[in-house]
Amino acid sequence: MTRIEADWLNARATQRVFAMLLDAGFQAYAVGGCVRDSLLGMPVKDIDITTDARPEMVLNLAVAAGFHAVPTGIDHGTVTVVSSGVPHEVTTFRHDVETDGRRATVAFAGTIDEDARRRDFTMNALYADSEGHVQDPIGGLPDLAARRIRFIEDAPTRIREDYLRSLRFFRFHAWYGDSAEGFDPEAIAAIAAHVDGLAALSRERIGAEVMKLLAAPNPAPAVAGMRSTGVLSAIMPGTDDRALAPLVHLEHSVGLAPDALRRLAALGGEGLREGLRLSRRDAARLSDIRKATAMSPAEAGYRLGARTALDGLVLAAASIGSSVDMAAITDARHAAEQEFPIRAVDLMPEFSGPDLGRMMDTLEQAWIDSGFGITRSDLLRRAGKRG
Repeated sequence: MTRIEADWLNARATQRVFAMLLDAGFQAYAVGGCVRDSLLGMPVKDIDITTDARPEMVLNLAVAAGFHAVPTGIDHGTVTVVSSGVPHEVTTFRHDVETDGRRATVAFAGTIDEDARRRDFTMNALYADSEGHVQDPIGGLPDLAARRIRFIEDAPTRIREDYLRSLRFFRFHAWYGDSAEGFDPEAIAAIAAHVDGLAALSRERIGAEVMKLLAAPNPAPAVAGMRSTGVLSAIMPGTDDRALAPLVHLEHSVGLAPDALRRLAALGGEGLREGLRLSRRDAARLSDIRKATAMSPAEAGYRLGARTALDGLVLAAASIGSSVDMAAITDARHAAEQEFPIRAVDLMPEFSGPDLGRMMDTLEQAWIDSGFGITRSDLLRRAGKRG
């Protein structure tokens, strides 16, 4: 039997949550991402435990054991149990009674087999007991070993239950799939046939999935799949992924870490802030990356900072299929460290109001264009002032 050995599973905090349920006579299994990622040797971020104990019972047991318990999704069977500061999402076995493509009405179930059949992909329907022994009621282990993203049982049915699963398919392919093997044909056909259902999803849910996908080491094959099925144009009209693969290659060549906003900028398209419900901060950075592509390395570095200037450099190069000039990277980093030596007060009283602003802008641009070589005295002389 397959068994996982993981620090999070063996930790006292998690074992106490297991014991809370098992000692009361209930079933308890770790499930989903924590099991999947442990089997792949990847870091585990969240711990999900599933049980046949009803949520009210989980709350009572947690309080009796001295844990902090929060009914975070109690209507859907989920209670967050905090053990030694570590949150554990404890959810009762359940199955879908009714779905509308966005949300589901659920009923509680008694076995992991029922619970497994309501999940999305086979690799997410893996369960592990408190000793790490893996239960595989759907047959997800072979798919996980092959890095194959496959819907559980009937792909069209899984998609109609929640149309976000079409986006999750591509996100999971970017993070876990074998791009050399391509996409599961049944999944691709089902996604293409249900593109219209994406219109029912909230912009927030779409945006969250897109940003998670673009943060993957190489999202280009997955995004190409989104384009070929019509998903890309459905959720982000006007975007074009032709520069994405060259961008990923250039990121590696210059040592830049994956960055979802940089990749989003490569897709182009207008209205992404509202279309994906980007935060003001992310929308501003996306705009700055695009601005940087039209600036010299020195101006971008000085005005927007080294990080954004480098984003602009690799994006501009990817857009035209060229390499990145390493000297330009040096220029951008050097520029980011510069400080304009003139202050408005230096030009008073000879200049004031709009004239003062225009002269400051003129001198600053000349200073940037000179490679920051014009001295303060020379700048003041240009303005008719003595140094």
